[in-house]
Amino acid sequence: MVKPKSTDKPKQLEIDLPDKKYFTIGEVSEFCQLKSHVLRYWEQVFPQLQPSKRRGRRYYQRRDVEMVIEIKSLLHEQGFTIPGAKARLSKSDVLEADLKGEAENAMGLLQQMRSELKEFQRYLSQRY
Repeated sequence: MVKPKSTDKPKQLEIDLPDKKYFTIGEVSEFCQLKSHVLRYWEQVFPQLQPSKRRGRRYYQRRDVEMVIEIKSLLHEQGFTIPGAKARLSKSDVLEADLKGEAENAMGLLQQMRSELKEFQRYLSQRY
């Protein structure tokens, strides 16, 4: 169920998750090979990890499980302390936001270029 991920990152785990929208804390605990009290503690320490809670039960989405895997990798395999892992995750959140902003700018530029090229194409078709 758990296998090493073949990327440049050191020994990060990839988990074959069932095709479900929500996972209980017990399922995530089993997938990630962590105890449920560890997951509950990480929810308090890492603001990025926020499973939805309904009727007193936690429901993790796929992105939450991926965050648990990332936190586990930082703490257990890469040797980060909890404050170090928090800083690293915050830094990657900022980088993701920057990349998203750059992607939106690029899309705007591409749309502008496309409209200018269409206008130029109409100009050429009228002249020749």
